[in-house]
Amino acid sequence: MAFPAGFGWGAATSAYQVEGGWDADGKGPCVWDTFTHQGGERVFKNQTGDVACGSYTLWEEDLKCIKQLGLTHYRFSLSWSRLLPDGTTGFINQKGIDYYNKIIDDLLANGVRPIVTLYHFDLPQALEDQGGWLSEAIIESFDKYARFCFSTFGDRVKQWITINEPNIFAVTAYEFGVFPPGVPHVGTKAYQAAHNLIKAHARSWHSYDSLFRKEQKGMVSLSIFAGWAEPADPYSASDQEAVKRAMAFQLDFFAKPIFIDGDYPEVVKSQVALMSKKQGYSSSRLPEFTEEEKRMIKGTADFFAVQYYTTRLVKNQENRKGELGLLQDVEVEVFPDPSWISLIWVCVVPWGIRKLLKYIKDTYNNPVIYITENGFPQGDPTSFDDTQRWEYFRQTFQELFKAIQLDKVNLQVYCAWSLLDNFEWNQGYSSRFGLFHVDFEDPARPRVPYTSAKEYAKIIRNNGLEGPP
Repeated sequence: MAFPAGFGWGAATSAYQVEGGWDADGKGPCVWDTFTHQGGERVFKNQTGDVACGSYTLWEEDLKCIKQLGLTHYRFSLSWSRLLPDGTTGFINQKGIDYYNKIIDDLLANGVRPIVTLYHFDLPQALEDQGGWLSEAIIESFDKYARFCFSTFGDRVKQWITINEPNIFAVTAYEFGVFPPGVPHVGTKAYQAAHNLIKAHARSWHSYDSLFRKEQKGMVSLSIFAGWAEPADPYSASDQEAVKRAMAFQLDFFAKPIFIDGDYPEVVKSQVALMSKKQGYSSSRLPEFTEEEKRMIKGTADFFAVQYYTTRLVKNQENRKGELGLLQDVEVEVFPDPSWISLIWVCVVPWGIRKLLKYIKDTYNNPVIYITENGFPQGDPTSFDDTQRWEYFRQTFQELFKAIQLDKVNLQVYCAWSLLDNFEWNQGYSSRFGLFHVDFEDPARPRVPYTSAKEYAKIIRNNGLEGPP
């Protein structure tokens, strides 16, 4: 089962989750610094990313892991507040530039292509204090930051992700308030933040296109989280419609404006308008794009970056009482099949990734696709032998092979989440997705390969799996 020649095998991390050095060498505070330092059990055992994997001082150890795997690609994110402590170019932190220059140069010297994310949930606190993603001013701030990064690192970085999982971020931060700034605004502010995230992405894509592309010849996209949705009752027409709504609100909400026509899916607009009217709002809670904005947003991605972890069953659930909330707008109930193996929030459903890739191919005109995250948590944190977890990875690669060979999906890069066990947001260090185990009790933060790392290295060496799919 050889993958196409030149297929990209990667692993991913993000700045706040691995770097530590939260106030080292002039770095400014980010919203996760503030959020975790406030305590209140919003994170497992009040853990923080103050030290995390210590990658700010232990980059050489990370590089050893990357070389041990034989990766062709490494996806990491830049800490906005490490580079620009107050979020603006008014003060530029040279130590931050030096740190990322070393990572990029070391990767290239070892034949590894960097995929660089500009924003992975860690907004500079100074910008949050000015309204953060709920303020239109963030669009200009993000564009200036993006230009700074393109001009500083773009001579060597050819694959950029502007924003990581804007759909997950908007919902966790503003609908449920479990991510910073930590205040829920049910049914309203997540749409407002999403609106600004889309416009910020589009603005920065245009900046790259007009100012840097000709010379740097790189590509820019954003990474959208997408689970697959299956009807709870495959023979129920209402459940099948519910699946369409679930995919529209989750994936197409961001992908359709960017890849197709600059605007939200019709079903999203009609659902939110209908519910808003029921609730006595004078207009829809979903903001509208102007015609000029639609033109600005349409076509602002050079490849399709998607992050898949799991699949859910979806059942139609009419919002008869007109309750306020995102799930209520979608009018669905979402739940796992009880027969699926469940690891924390990830249900093991490898076939879902193939269906998702086919959906993207058919809906978005057969784009080049990068899987920028996919993975499973290790069930037993005390054991380096994760043979069972590796089996889930192996089944996933079988499904990717089928998607490429049978469905003719144009998948070009796969990145496992994650290179290292790290700070998994609200779950702190209790959830381990790394290919390498990190001992968070040991100040040296030693990295030890799980069985999965050794097996993944074989896959990379062979450019695929041995044996039939």
